[in-house]
Amino acid sequence: MFEAVETLKAEYAELERQMAEPELHSDQANARRVGKRYAALAPVVRTYHEWQQTGDDIEAARELASEDPAFAEEATRLTARREELAERLQTLLVPRDPNDDKDAILEIKAGEGGDESALFAGDLLKMYLKYAESQNWKTEVLDSAESDLGGYKSITVAVKAKGTPEPGDAPYAKLKFEGGVHRVQRVPVTESQGRIHTSAAGVLVLPEAEDVDVEIDPNDLRIDVFRSSGPGGQSVNTTDSAVRITHLPTGIVVSMQNEKSQLQNREQAMRVLRARLLAAAQEAADQEASDARRSQIRTVDRSERVRTYNFPENRFSDHRVGYKAHNLDQVLGGELEPVITALTEADLNARLEAVESQ
Repeated sequence: MFEAVETLKAEYAELERQMAEPELHSDQANARRVGKRYAALAPVVRTYHEWQQTGDDIEAARELASEDPAFAEEATRLTARREELAERLQTLLVPRDPNDDKDAILEIKAGEGGDESALFAGDLLKMYLKYAESQNWKTEVLDSAESDLGGYKSITVAVKAKGTPEPGDAPYAKLKFEGGVHRVQRVPVTESQGRIHTSAAGVLVLPEAEDVDVEIDPNDLRIDVFRSSGPGGQSVNTTDSAVRITHLPTGIVVSMQNEKSQLQNREQAMRVLRARLLAAAQEAADQEASDARRSQIRTVDRSERVRTYNFPENRFSDHRVGYKAHNLDQVLGGELEPVITALTEADLNARLEAVESQ
């Protein structure tokens, strides 16, 4: 373990040297890459330095214990602290998702349940926007299709951190386990007899890719333009501003119509396309990897039903980790940190088990 830390210390020192070079900042993409890696290594280096310093302090306290018994107690306390630091260091060295330092693109789509599902999609959107606000993140609606009753048939939102977040605190690291089918149980506004209905909405979370992450050959793209339309097919504008981009090698299709400018819609569509291509490449890599490696990367299944939001009981349940709470109103108000922490810890424990079994 400590050999690995020494290697990372050397890399950290080299990154620090690069960041002091003025020419690095002439290439913003490379500067961001170096800055993110530097921030990711900082907790490892800090913890290792404290672990070393604590070892020196323990030796000094033991030497002085013969003269003053209080130093014996100090040595005991420092020994316990050093064990904690060693455990933290081991945790920090567990292989992590390479996309954990990225911003996120969040897609919410109505599913079973018609208008009620679209309204629920709108509730999920508000929940995530409130959570993003609590994290001091910036959000930007890239595209949306509203339903007749005010919900969303689909909506795509970019979630961006301000500055360089600490490892594990970037939008994708926090939100990636939100992906899956979210089920709601409540009396719909369209229900006249007060019966409880069950409907669902789908959430997809993608790491936002930068140009350096994904190379796209313009010859691989088919770009179509058409007129934007609103709820019920109502025309939003009279120009061909909406854009549909098809990536021919993979068949991935992205459509954008939120902006009035064709150029803006094209830029937004390319952002989502890059994110989907990066996710597809990661998926392919996971499939080719060993079972142990896959378990480290994808320990929580994001393709099946993940949550239930039960309004009559004010109950919120995450089915993957058995998390339950009777504070649904607070959760929908953006208080997601407890369940996100539970999911992150479950993923980390699975990664630790995978490493120890190797």
